[in-house]
Amino acid sequence: MTLTVGGARVHLVDEGTGVPTLFLHGNPDSSEIWAGVIARLSPHHRCLAPDLPAFGHSTAPPDFDCSLEGLARFVDELNVAMGLTEPVNLVVHDFGGIFGLPWAIRHPEKVRRIVVLNTGIFSDYRWHFWARVWRTPVLGELSQLLTSRWMFARELKRGSSKLTRAQIDKTYDLLSPAMKKMILRLYRATDPQSFKGWEDRLLEVTAKVSTLVLWGDRDPYIAPRFADRFGAQQVVHFPDCGHWLQAEAPDRVADHLLEFLG
Repeated sequence: MTLTVGGARVHLVDEGTGVPTLFLHGNPDSSEIWAGVIARLSPHHRCLAPDLPAFGHSTAPPDFDCSLEGLARFVDELNVAMGLTEPVNLVVHDFGGIFGLPWAIRHPEKVRRIVVLNTGIFSDYRWHFWARVWRTPVLGELSQLLTSRWMFARELKRGSSKLTRAQIDKTYDLLSPAMKKMILRLYRATDPQSFKGWEDRLLEVTAKVSTLVLWGDRDPYIAPRFADRFGAQQVVHFPDCGHWLQAEAPDRVADHLLEFLG
């Protein structure tokens, strides 16, 4: 299914029936990263997983607003385009959290429950090495231009040693020039200092909205200590998993989601 959202053409996976559950992926992924989890949840929930603008099979307009306000507005417009009239379960990972958590802050009445996987909007976070490269003009463009399948695979394996070659190849095959440009734009628009204030308002939301954190502790990009800073009612650490928890252990993640979401 394809929807038009704020000038973007958004590819959407829409499977199952029941309470709508919105899955937002990160970089360099697509809705495909949730496939194993959705296969388990779709008999019980309506699973909605978009390819974010310029990622996967989606497009984005040249003037797409990459500020936190712009990302929150996109998620809200996406909910309208999907025809949702009831609160949703929000499940976010990586940059999906930087899209989804500001939306939850702006529209807490539209969120039933929140599930967080390896992400954050913390002003004291320091971007990892590659993010700092991508945030640097010219150097970021050069790094994207020189990215090969071998280099891409090596980095993803560093982030999650359990990822299979098939999973990595599927992700690389969707790495388009437009997606590379969007990666640079997103990282350059989200200096950690821009998260000031948002992190405090997020705690106000999670104090009222039931929240679960699932965290792969072998993540080289964001440390396990951040898992305890969302004000979640429950935090589950996966000491044997890395950054892409939902692809490494989809059944275990699904089990936690089924129990938490009800």
